[in-house]
Amino acid sequence: MSADHIVTRDHGATRGRFVIRRGGEEAELTYSVTTPTLVIADHTGVPDSLRGTGAGLALVEALVAAARREGFKVVPLCPFVNATRKKHPDWADVFV
Repeated sequence: MSADHIVTRDHGATRGRFVIRRGGEEAELTYSVTTPTLVIADHTGVPDSLRGTGAGLALVEALVAAARREGFKVVPLCPFVNATRKKHPDWADVFV
């Protein structure tokens, strides 16, 4: 994961998100839980103040790490997540 960003996770029964908080703003990657073994990454939002800092990549890296650790697969509905996963063929094990 990117060392410059601290990523936290809010996880519920049907929805969750990975978050980076800095300077009163939040970057987030949201997901929907469809089953215990499948989530849909549906949105990534990065405020202008965090663009170009690697925040988006750090959020996707946190998602990939969680998927591997917890044994779930990810449907990359979010265009940013989908584009980022295509740049990392070593992540193919977590995406469907």
